Order: sequence, then structure tokens, then C-alpha cells
Amino acid sequence: MRFDIISSNPKILESSLTNGLIKRAIEKKYIEVITHNLRDYATGSYKQIDDSPYGGGAGMVLKPEPFFKCLNKLLNEQNYDEIIYFSPQGSKYEQQSANEFSLKENYILICGHYKGIDERVIEKFVTKEISIGDYVISCGEIASIVFIDSVSRLIPGVLGDGESAMTDSFQTEFGFDYPQYTRPEEYEGLKVPDILLSGNHLEIEKWRMQKAEEKFKNIKNNKNINRTGKKE
Repeated sequence: MRFDIISSNPKILESSLTNGLIKRAIEKKYIEVITHNLRDYATGSYKQIDDSPYGGGAGMVLKPEPFFKCLNKLLNEQNYDEIIYFSPQGSKYEQQSANEFSLKENYILICGHYKGIDERVIEKFVTKEISIGDYVISCGEIASIVFIDSVSRLIPGVLGDGESAMTDSFQTEFGFDYPQYTRPEEYEGLKVPDILLSGNHLEIEKWRMQKAEEKFKNIKNNKNINRTGKKE
């Protein structure tokens, strides 16, 4: 699987691409990630990639010319399944979305910045707009890493345990994981539930499903439960 990231600040991507799951997936050659610096496609002595918006208003908008040059170059060299732009107006990104994207091969990921990008880039090239949540982040590079990580972990062989991805949160029936414990059995007066020490795998599975369902119902009913188990 190949990801081409068009970025106005590729340095933001460096840490995530050179550490953790994404790095391992690259080293194992399950994925290929290529970054494209938008300034490399800008003209003029200052390599300007942004300008003030027509009609006035605060902030700056990324100019169309560098995007057009970069995208046309990539599309002449390679076929892509989707050209994705991360924006608040996009469709909400969920686990089912990641599952579907993991079945495709090649992506161009367009990272916005400042007040966004010139609308003509979206009209001409973008096949999907995606929102990773109803909140504001500083740049699309962060969203692109979320996308690559969530999709890559679903590629067979990327994770050490082939079952792990399918038992993650949001892959289960209720969309929430059950509580997890490990050694020691007791720490600072806090004990592991007896059921998990029983060896009865059928009952353990029932307990886990019950706890996952409880989390689901609490969220569905807008009930916030703090660490003491009390409602807030």
C-alpha cells in the first residue's frame, strides 16, 4: 500500500514515520510513505505557498498552483484509488471507514494548513473529504498520520498478533474494549477481578462482553463514569 502525502510542513510527519507501527510497516515493506513538500512546487524567489483570501477575512489560504503541479505530476506517474483531503466538512472517519480503506492500494493525502486550501484544488482533484473528529487541530499532517496508522494496522502481517486488529476497540460488537489487567494480581490494594484468575474462559468471555456493553450503554446514555465508579 502506498501513501503520498502533500504537505506544507513535512517535518511534522518525521517522528511518526520513523517510530512505532508505521516505521515497522515501512521496514517490512507492507506500506510505502512518500512525502511531497508543497514548497518544492512553488514559484518565485520566496517559494510562496499561501496568500490572503479573496473577499477578506482573517488567516491565510494555501494557493492552488503548487497543489496542481504536484498532483498532476503524481497522477501522470501512478494510479490512485483515492485522493483524500482532511477537513471539518468531510465525512466522519470511523473504524468501518478504516476497514474499507485497508482493502485499497494507493492514496494521495492532502494536508491543509492555516485557513485551508483553495477550493479549486478540491473541485479538480479530491475524491473524498474526511474529518477525523469534531474538533480543531493545527494541520492536516496530524490527520494524515491518524489515517495511515489506523489503515496500516489492518494490513495482514503489520501487527505481531494477527488477531489483535480484529479485537481492537470499535471492532467489537459494542465498539468499546473491556478492562484489561496484567501482573501483579494486587497492587496498592487494587486487585484483579477474580473471574480473570479463574481459568474459566467461557465465563471470562461473558464478563468481558458485559463490561464492553456497560461502557457502550454509559456513553449512549451520556453518563460519565469517573475512576471511582461514581456518576459525574
